[in-house]
This record gives sequence, C-alpha cells and structure tokens, in this order.
Amino acid sequence: MKKVLITGANKSIGFEATRQLLKQGYFVYLGARDLAKGEEAVAKLKTEGLINVKAIQIDVTNPASIEAASKQIDSLDVLINNAGISGGIPQTALATTTDTIREVFDTNFFGVINVTKAFLDTLKKSAEPRIVNVTSGLGSLTLHADPSWKYYKVKSAAYGPSKSALNAYTIVLAYELQDTAFKVNAVDPGYTATDFNHHSGPGTVEDAAARVVKYATIDQNGPTGGFFSDDNNPETGVSPW
Repeated sequence: MKKVLITGANKSIGFEATRQLLKQGYFVYLGARDLAKGEEAVAKLKTEGLINVKAIQIDVTNPASIEAASKQIDSLDVLINNAGISGGIPQTALATTTDTIREVFDTNFFGVINVTKAFLDTLKKSAEPRIVNVTSGLGSLTLHADPSWKYYKVKSAAYGPSKSALNAYTIVLAYELQDTAFKVNAVDPGYTATDFNHHSGPGTVEDAAARVVKYATIDQNGPTGGFFSDDNNPETGVSPW
C-alpha cells in the first residue's frame, strides 16, 4: 500500500484529496498544524469507512514540528505540499508590509522547501516517488502580464509572488531529480470555493482535489517539472509560467 503525506489536510482541498486517495487504496498521513483538528478530520473519514489514515501534527513554519513529523514516518511514496495562507486581501504593492510578505512566504515557499528536504530521503526509498506542490494560477507571471486574462486584475503583493517562487523552486527540484524515479510538479487546483477565499470561488473542492490527486498518482510515463492548471488551460492542462 502506497503512503502519502498531505500538509494542511484537515480541511478544504487537502481534506478532499485525502478522501480521494483513500478511496484509491492509499494510506494517508493527514498533516495538520493543530493535531486536535487533524484527529477530528480523521474521525470523520473513518465514519465513511475510510480507515487507512493517521493524523500527523506538522506546522510547516516550525522546523522542530517538521522534524518530529519526519520521525513518525519511515515509509513514504507521495508528498503533497498543500498547506498555504493568503496573507489577507487586498495586497497592494505599496501598502503591503514586508512582515506580511515574509509571513506568507514562510508558509507557502520556505515551508515547502523545509518539508520537502525533511522527507526527501524517505521518499527516495519508494520505487515511484511523487511530489506535488500545490500552487495557484496567480503565480503565473505570463498570465499576470496579459490584460486579456480573466484574473488579470487580481494582483497580490504576497500571495501571488509566493506561488511564483514556489513554481521556480519546483522547476529546480525537478531538474535535480530528473535522473531518478521522482516526478515533481506544481499543480493549480483552480479558483475554488473554500474558507481560504471566503467561499467565493466557482470551483468545487472535489474537482480541485482531483487535479492534485491526478499528479500525485501519475505513473513512470507521467510528466515532471511542469505547471498544470485546468483552470487556465482546460484543453491541455499546461499553464504558462
């Protein structure tokens, strides 16, 4: 049975991705910053008959928490870096404080790096290791420079740049692991109605999670080093950087 760790998985897209992977026969470590909330999420899944799941306390901004989580998992096939924060809206270039930008980057960028490094050796033991970095279409510099893009006016000084940086890191990581069995991709789940955005998005958590799960479960012929977004390119799923 393949094993998955999903950060920020006690609610929304991470929780639904957990559910979908459990239904596909995976064992899931449900990562949550608050262990009590993680345990509540696990209990809910078990009422649905989905029992191969365990809550793991992991705060991606806390190195000690990451290290403690890594010591609890000795076998892992898939890492889904899902935990993220918005930093609040609006985020204008001139009014957003550097403290806010640092806070968002600490979770959305540096947190991903630290978690990935902590679990890389464990993932290397897998025959088919996969890493999915949950990003956003708002991280696409190409689209942000295109006035015809439907989200052109949705600019943010902290959140979008944190995802642009995450995309860049994904490229570098995939390149360094290109001669291994790893598949590393950045996946945009789309503008989804969750408490992250006050339930304002048009997409469902089911569809959003399915996009993430798709790249978490690709075989050896699947892509690596890509940025995928059905929301930005429904025909091919490939998003411009």
